[in-house]
Amino acid sequence: MNFRDFKLEEPVFESIDAMGYDKPTPIQEKSIPITLQGKDLIACAQTGTGKTAAFLLPVISQIIAKGNDEHKIKALVITPTRELAIQIDQQLEGMSYFANVSSLAIYGGGDGMSFEVEKKALLEGADIIIVTPGRFISHLNLGYVDFSSLDHLILDEADRMLDMGFMEDIMKIINSMPKNRQTLMFSATMPTKIRQLAKKILNEPEEVSIAISKPAEGVFQAAFMVYNEQKISLLTHLLSSKNIDSSIIFSSTKDNVKKLYKELKKLKMNVGAIHSDLEQSERQEVLRLFKNRELQVIVATDVMARGIDIEGVGLVINYEVPSDVEDYIHRIGRTARADTKGIAFTFVNNEDQYKFYDIEKFLEKSIPKGKLPDSIGEGPIYDTTKFNNKEGRGKRPTYKRKNFKKK
Repeated sequence: MNFRDFKLEEPVFESIDAMGYDKPTPIQEKSIPITLQGKDLIACAQTGTGKTAAFLLPVISQIIAKGNDEHKIKALVITPTRELAIQIDQQLEGMSYFANVSSLAIYGGGDGMSFEVEKKALLEGADIIIVTPGRFISHLNLGYVDFSSLDHLILDEADRMLDMGFMEDIMKIINSMPKNRQTLMFSATMPTKIRQLAKKILNEPEEVSIAISKPAEGVFQAAFMVYNEQKISLLTHLLSSKNIDSSIIFSSTKDNVKKLYKELKKLKMNVGAIHSDLEQSERQEVLRLFKNRELQVIVATDVMARGIDIEGVGLVINYEVPSDVEDYIHRIGRTARADTKGIAFTFVNNEDQYKFYDIEKFLEKSIPKGKLPDSIGEGPIYDTTKFNNKEGRGKRPTYKRKNFKKK
């Protein structure tokens, strides 16, 4: 199948050709025809499967087909983070290049001037609005948002939005919309709370599910069993010994990101950091420098793992084991993009061994274990026998420390 098999409007095909799209991905192949039929949709698909184009292409096409004389809000995309809102808006610019479709991204972190720009755009009208819930609620509360022409609502990464506590904001936005609309919900997972939300807001939806993909073949994965005190020494050793131009270090907390950034700065490394305490303009500047290879290393929280597509990342390091398998896949998926090669290392301490065991079970293979340098000493032993019975599963085991050398 190719994109010409879909009943899209000609300006959309022109944009597809200009962007160099070839064949649709599985999520696009399954969901685009459903969306073009005007049906509601609940789709399970992770970041990196092409889901943004899966909802933007048919929505743009439907806006063109209906006629677009008056510039009022025709579609609203709600997404959990400002980074993802910006990325969707950037992709939308390309996909609508040959169409008379306008767009606006509304997200927190800006100044009063940006709020006024957003307000003016909402008052004058933009066809597709991409928003984060909290920021958009601020506009909605002031009473000038006009949903009278809205035909499409898209919830992107719905599971992450609920995890972040946006349920009340989402329902407030939805309750202010016309009931006669098309609603598309995309989520990486389908827990009970997502099913419950779908029942509230979707009308006889079609369902599409794309299984979690395994890491790309080009990713070499390895793990290091370490005590917490050994992590910094191992990190600096790996970064100094690898001839890699571009690396991302993922940490689960912003405090660790700040700490790692300071440690690497002391070592004169060309490093930047991304976490929630930075202003939006600062985060965008770090990403710009990293994309342009003016920064060699970025230390980041998981906000970068989902939806941020940066080519040429040679090394990903998980400073801690991610909380679930999908986050692991998202993180290491930042390397080996577009059939290139890449390396993904994971630091596994005592407490995280059970989480790493879950990852290996999902991947149906044992990930190679790296040997620590002699200068760092021996790390803990990786012992999975404690996880192979019901009573032991899920407990955080304790291990005896041995031969730890402080550098």
